Amino acid sequence: MEFRNYIGGEWLETTAITAIVNPSDISDVLGHAAQATDEDMDRAIAAARDAAPLWAATTPQQRFDVLDAAGSELLARKEELGRLLSREEGKTLAEGIGEVARAGQIFKFFAGECLRQRGDHLASVRPGIGVDVTRAPVGVVGLITPWNFPIAIPAWKIAPALAHGNAVILKPAELVPGCAHALVEILSRTGLPAGVVNLVIGRGSELGPRLIEDARVNAISFTGSVPTGRGIAAACGARLKKVQLEMGGKNPMVVLDDADLGVAVKACLNGAFYSTGQRCTASSRLVVTEGIHDRFVAALIERMHALKVGHALDPETQMGPAVDARQLDQNLSYLDIAAADGGEVIGGERLGRATEGFYMAPALVTGTDAAMRINREEVFGPVASVIRVKDYDAALAVANDTEFGLSAGICTTSLKHATHFKAHAQAGMVMVNLPTAGVDYHVPFGGTKGSSFGSREQGTYAAEFYTTVKTAYTLA
Repeated sequence: MEFRNYIGGEWLETTAITAIVNPSDISDVLGHAAQATDEDMDRAIAAARDAAPLWAATTPQQRFDVLDAAGSELLARKEELGRLLSREEGKTLAEGIGEVARAGQIFKFFAGECLRQRGDHLASVRPGIGVDVTRAPVGVVGLITPWNFPIAIPAWKIAPALAHGNAVILKPAELVPGCAHALVEILSRTGLPAGVVNLVIGRGSELGPRLIEDARVNAISFTGSVPTGRGIAAACGARLKKVQLEMGGKNPMVVLDDADLGVAVKACLNGAFYSTGQRCTASSRLVVTEGIHDRFVAALIERMHALKVGHALDPETQMGPAVDARQLDQNLSYLDIAAADGGEVIGGERLGRATEGFYMAPALVTGTDAAMRINREEVFGPVASVIRVKDYDAALAVANDTEFGLSAGICTTSLKHATHFKAHAQAGMVMVNLPTAGVDYHVPFGGTKGSSFGSREQGTYAAEFYTTVKTAYTLA
């Protein structure tokens, strides 16, 4: 199968292609992806620029119909597209199907937002004058998405952009073009005017700067690494271009002495190792108080060793492979660093399976302290470290001792500590007796400090990025 660029309402032929392989079985080639040129990106920007005014002028009902149709098809095809996602990215089949369903739900939610018009009509402080406060589309929005959620993250950027009247250019991660291609193919049949949605596939280091630097692009929404995000922020700032960034996390899960041990182990197992730990919201630092530390670690190790690691399409698999060889090597290198720094590494072995893929066992690093690199830098794999602390106050201090601030969790039966933690954890999202990963599609997503920059994604809060506020005065 060919994963092609979609520009100005046309699927483009290309001679520059790259093979897309299944991380569970590198002999399984899903298809071949286009490698866009600078000329392709220029054409996509021009198409979006031309289409933006037409789409901005559509009625709420027209936008609703497009988004609702896309959501319905995603939900109807969740098993088929979930299988594609799992072959492409390496998530378990259940996770792949669940992600496609979430993408469908996102489109359905923002279809509703098309009809939930918000604004204010106010009286001026001057007699005889009325004031209307409304929202207008930003215009052309560049969307740069990562490989770890190859259909959900494009959905939660495209859907609000379209709902609020913008034209978009989607640049997906080069590892996972298949899901983006499938999503745009669905949108191409919903009645969208040509040029409203454009798909440009290729290397981010080559295409990203073109998207960011072009004055015809009014805003950039990016999800990816911290170094890349900082570079995008600087480039957009120099051009006074609206920017939204979702970057890394080094998320703490605090486990207090009074926690329900079963609840704590379940939450940490899920948060640290599901989706192969390839989530920016993963529980990568487990901050555990002295009274429960030994029991918690023993129970977690037992559950960790019992996880079935295997082919993403095997229904018994609980943890799939790393996305590619580079990510696997990075995971293993961090275990070497942790051991050299004095941590004890449990698990984390490279695994062989019936098919050649990028498999490793989940890993827990015990005996660490907050200053170690394993507790400072994002690994982005099935690796969690344990930090032993004296009490709640020490746990909170360690939890906040990071340049990141995306998600934070606490396991406790104390209402006092749960309430205090929700108020004082330096994170954009806080979980009590739940995994740090896993958020609803109708509420805001985002963090503090080095994890996020700009307004929140998802829910009604998405309007802050995808629109501008207009204040109009009328003399009666």
